[in-house]
Amino acid sequence: MKCLRLFHKRQFSWLFYLIVLATGSCQQIETGDSLSRDQIEYIQQLGLLDKNEKIIRFYSEFKKKVAGNFFTDKRMASYWMDENDSTKNEKNFAFYKNIVSIDTNYMRGAETYAPYMMVTTAKGNSFKVCADGKHAAVKSFFETAIAKWKSEKNK
Repeated sequence: MKCLRLFHKRQFSWLFYLIVLATGSCQQIETGDSLSRDQIEYIQQLGLLDKNEKIIRFYSEFKKKVAGNFFTDKRMASYWMDENDSTKNEKNFAFYKNIVSIDTNYMRGAETYAPYMMVTTAKGNSFKVCADGKHAAVKSFFETAIAKWKSEKNK
């Protein structure tokens, strides 16, 4: 009987640890103002942000130096910088005037994929801008990005 109780305590401890680890490592949608100066400079070095450009919303599904999804007052962008193989690096962006459509996919019911916007350009290129978290926060990210695109695309 003692072993059985100990097993249950250990099982509970591992379950608790996994829950804390899973919920503690979740990223959240941020504003550009909440990003550090170093992070802003890093995104500028990637060629995805001009000196006079302002990030409106930002989301990273991993470490910010590895992955980022954001929109600014001028463009939508995403990047993935593979820490082990630079040939897998991806940097994508489109200025609002060059975007012809933005389709949203909230990935309802999907356990392993983040909601995303599929951004398609006039040249036929497309890329995803992801955001995850509470439904209301993701919806706000998507709706604010689309509203910004609609207001800026014909300027």
